[in-house]
Amino acid sequence: MHEQPLEGPLVGEDGSVGYRGVTACQAVGISYRQLDYWARTTLVVPSVRDASGSGTSRLYSFRDLVVLKVVKRLLDAGVSLQNIRRAIDTLRSHGVEDLAGITLISDGTTVYECRSPEEVVDLLQGGQGVFGIAIGGAFKEIQGSLSHLPAEPAAPQPAGERPEEPAAGDELAARRARRRAG
Repeated sequence: MHEQPLEGPLVGEDGSVGYRGVTACQAVGISYRQLDYWARTTLVVPSVRDASGSGTSRLYSFRDLVVLKVVKRLLDAGVSLQNIRRAIDTLRSHGVEDLAGITLISDGTTVYECRSPEEVVDLLQGGQGVFGIAIGGAFKEIQGSLSHLPAEPAAPQPAGERPEEPAAGDELAARRARRRAG
């Protein structure tokens, strides 16, 4: 067993760790508004703790952050939200270790899941692939981003604790937070 670093994730007694929405946004490179929308539409729901009313904050697992990064890359590549939703539903059935060995290939319309270099080559030779996302690369990228960002144990949020602050620049979320706090 390795020693827990001084910075980075804080592990709860049951071994679970969570990242607040603001931290998830910074690690993945998305706005707080996107994160909130994806959670409310169940595209990527936080698996450690979902918001359960006013004053509670969502906590995302490391795996959730990898999935968020993949969603962002697919959107950036022009894949429709409907096709991304289908791809994410498939990824949900895999554990974190399995995710690292998957490459997603897309022609901009359909997203294909490849588990070996041979499958990637077969798809490319068939003229299907336009771009690929090696989930192992997203996995390593998120690990690097999180090395200097805070995490917290997945314990319940104490009563009276303030909700998480929205990412800078998200005026609508900031107004909502002020309304809830005031």
